[in-house]
Amino acid sequence: MLDDIKKTLWATADKLRANVDAAEYKHLVLGLIFLKYISDTFTARRAEIEARLKDPADDYFLADATPEDIAAELEDRDYFKAANVFWVPEGARWETVRALAKRADIGKVIDDTLTIIEAENPRLKGILDKRYARAQLPDGKLGELVDLISTIGFGTDAAVARDVLGQVYEYFLGQFASAEGKKGGQFYTPASIVKTLVAVLNPHSGQVYDPCCGSGGMFVQSEKFIEAHGGKIGDVSIYGQESNPTTWRLAAMNLAIRGIDFNLGKEPADTFTRNQHKDLRADFILANPPFNISDWWHGSLEGDPRWVYGDPPQGNANYAWLQHMLHHLKPTGRAGIVLANGSMSSSQNNEGQIRAAMVDADVVEVMIALPGQLFFNTQIPACLWFLAKQKQRQGEVLFIDARKLGQMISRVQTELTEEVIARIANTVAAWRGDAGAGDYQDEPGYCRSVPLAEIAQHGHVLTPGRYVGAEAVEDDDEAFADKMQKLTEQLGEQMAKGAELDALIRQKLGGLGYEF
Repeated sequence: MLDDIKKTLWATADKLRANVDAAEYKHLVLGLIFLKYISDTFTARRAEIEARLKDPADDYFLADATPEDIAAELEDRDYFKAANVFWVPEGARWETVRALAKRADIGKVIDDTLTIIEAENPRLKGILDKRYARAQLPDGKLGELVDLISTIGFGTDAAVARDVLGQVYEYFLGQFASAEGKKGGQFYTPASIVKTLVAVLNPHSGQVYDPCCGSGGMFVQSEKFIEAHGGKIGDVSIYGQESNPTTWRLAAMNLAIRGIDFNLGKEPADTFTRNQHKDLRADFILANPPFNISDWWHGSLEGDPRWVYGDPPQGNANYAWLQHMLHHLKPTGRAGIVLANGSMSSSQNNEGQIRAAMVDADVVEVMIALPGQLFFNTQIPACLWFLAKQKQRQGEVLFIDARKLGQMISRVQTELTEEVIARIANTVAAWRGDAGAGDYQDEPGYCRSVPLAEIAQHGHVLTPGRYVGAEAVEDDDEAFADKMQKLTEQLGEQMAKGAELDALIRQKLGGLGYEF
């Protein structure tokens, strides 16, 4: 049911886009969805409090209260804060915006509404994108978009509303990433990759950090995972950083929508040169940094305390990201990072030495090779690095080759199914010796646990394919000489048949006057 709603909404929203660039349009649509949501949840919470104030059986009951008393009590913001609901003053609610949708200056109305809401909710300061008055949409299209978003029914149950909106938001983010093609990957990591990271890291409580958080998908999946495993939202605290201002806003909205408490730093900023969480040591780090960025270096990074294993090359940030993550990990913490395949074997400009130092220090826990075509925006094959300062299984690295485990979901895109993700997570859990995960066994062609000395013999290259070997081919116990005899006979028959067909073709062509 919800899938149909998402598809219908997207089709309509996309049609209204006319000639507007998807990258620009994305912020208009997602901003309106956000506005509708905070207005709906505020109204639902208000109705719930009002009912409880009048219910003699409820803790909130106000005996002998007049309608004026109730109205005054409903102005108490603590009721809303307690439920993670933003305060929306009367003139800034969705109904007001909707009633004015047909006005020529609807863009300005929306901007003013967002300004009021921001002023009332310090947590949203600088997050809402007031770009509607200058939006390049054809006449009347913005009003139509308001009408369309008015049809998203979030219902009166706050938890259901949050989930519906979260899913619509996530779906739209994915669709925009697809529509934008190359640029889309900057703000969106495909869900199956995030789910794999989360399933292997198993974040259950504590601090979760993503130093290049895009639109916040890692955090959302972490919360979903925790809820699915019997924990509750709020068992983890969220820390993120993002340098692109518009993406930073998307992340804040994405988290606020779900009632997730977050700290994305004071402002959008570069993680290397303006680290917003200097003192943070996290329990879990999940990240999909931009691959192979070449313009990351700044003179101030010379001799930085983060470069424990060697100075990262100025022309590629991959090893700067890896060391940044290790720096911010608690001694007992774990990190999962998506990087380009080159990171597993490159020996250019000191990268080989840094990798060797990391392997020898025993901070590399698991390496996973992924199928191609998982990303919207790049054909570069990717891998997952898992790091830990205190590994459960020391002196060994687990290699998993998942390159053949993808499933095509469109002509250009692959994903990992839930079954494959579960298989990978179970393999890692068994290898770590987690309770209830069963015994670990090497599986040729899929996984193998490798001692550090063997990795050193391979020049500290961390490509799983090099270690897991080939799949065992089914042997049918037939003696080699017999099998060879049979195959040779078959080949002889096929060649004779081929010669016959050649002669027939020559004869037919000759009959038509084409000799050769």
